[in-house]
Amino acid sequence: MIDLSGVDLNLLVSLDALLAESNVTRAATRLNLSQSAVSAQLARLRQVFDDPLLIPAATGRGMTPTARALELTQPLHAALKTLEAVVRRQPVFDPHTDSRRFVIAASDQCVAVLGLPLMIEWARLAGPGLQLAFIAIESGSLAQRFERGEIDLLLGSAQQVPPTLKARKLYDERFVVAQRKAHPRGAAAFDLDSYCALEHVLVSTSGGSFFGFMDEHLEALGRRRRVALSVQHFTLVPDVLASTDYLATLPRRLIARDEDRVDLFELPFEARGFSMHAAWHPRNHADPALVWLRETVSGLALRTTQAG
Repeated sequence: MIDLSGVDLNLLVSLDALLAESNVTRAATRLNLSQSAVSAQLARLRQVFDDPLLIPAATGRGMTPTARALELTQPLHAALKTLEAVVRRQPVFDPHTDSRRFVIAASDQCVAVLGLPLMIEWARLAGPGLQLAFIAIESGSLAQRFERGEIDLLLGSAQQVPPTLKARKLYDERFVVAQRKAHPRGAAAFDLDSYCALEHVLVSTSGGSFFGFMDEHLEALGRRRRVALSVQHFTLVPDVLASTDYLATLPRRLIARDEDRVDLFELPFEARGFSMHAAWHPRNHADPALVWLRETVSGLALRTTQAG
């Protein structure tokens, strides 16, 4: 039995050429190698197969394959052609016929803004072999879970993307103030006094805090607002607003989905926006299935930009 662990693949390529040409010089030309290099390879091949493989022809011109060489000729050539096809074949992915399970780690608002449209369109975009799961972002273990292959894609803010991942920006986001339709304060634009005078709902993703991003801006202006309610999920806020007189300062794309129930206003002070990103492990950068998933999500993000 031949031990393939010590066989250089290039030796087999050279053997294929030698068997086809039955001539060291012509095989060297075919391989773009020197005659001495091919002669040295033939010597190594004789050791590997424990057979002369090619012997001088009786006529003194060229070489004659041995019985072992004749036995090798067809299967070796076929095997090399198969290997060549494998190496040259470009990987493809068909979402309607392939089988794959995708796991997306996403922030609460990304699930609402991008995840929900993706879920709604999944039956049209994907065949029965594709499965999709959304999980919450756990920042402390994200990098390790990507490394273990447990997560395929991350959807979140730039701050949530581990430095070990590749990423692309999906969209820029800004904040607006939301109140319910027919709010008793009316529909006038907010000034700083009216913004601070009313009660607010705050989204604290870490849970339990009554001081957030907007409060940092107000503190820099020497102002404060009254946060009456703190919740951990963005998606709860529209229902709270629709049934109370609270205000909420939220990402524009998130709350725009509920404009039939709430009115939106510009902030009465300057506040930094943020950007949402998609991120993935570098080893999956060229994976056609994940390229498809990333492009699909990017297309949905572009639609939210055009709609806004």
